[in-house]
Amino acid sequence: MREAGEGDPDAAKRRIDRSSSIPSLTLTEEAVSLAEMLVREGPIPEEYAEDALHIALCAVNGVDYLLTWNCKHLANAAFRYQIENVVERCGYQCPIICTPEGLLEE
Repeated sequence: MREAGEGDPDAAKRRIDRSSSIPSLTLTEEAVSLAEMLVREGPIPEEYAEDALHIALCAVNGVDYLLTWNCKHLANAAFRYQIENVVERCGYQCPIICTPEGLLEE
């Protein structure tokens, strides 16, 4: 019997096995520059620059969706158009930023 807070090792192995075929994104100067622009232009606060980098990595690498539980700065309708504007002005397609539930079809 597992202690409280211990994960299921079989479930963890299944997640690792399934995720092993997902390609990793490479951090590039383009992504860093775009992230800096997202912070400088205001949609993403400076203290959350890593959120801007998540968006930039997806945009630069052509990722269609950015799934997140971060509704404060990422999956936030109030910032959506500002984020899209900056990303698209820089020549990239903005990923659709949503929670996993927002992606599910009924």
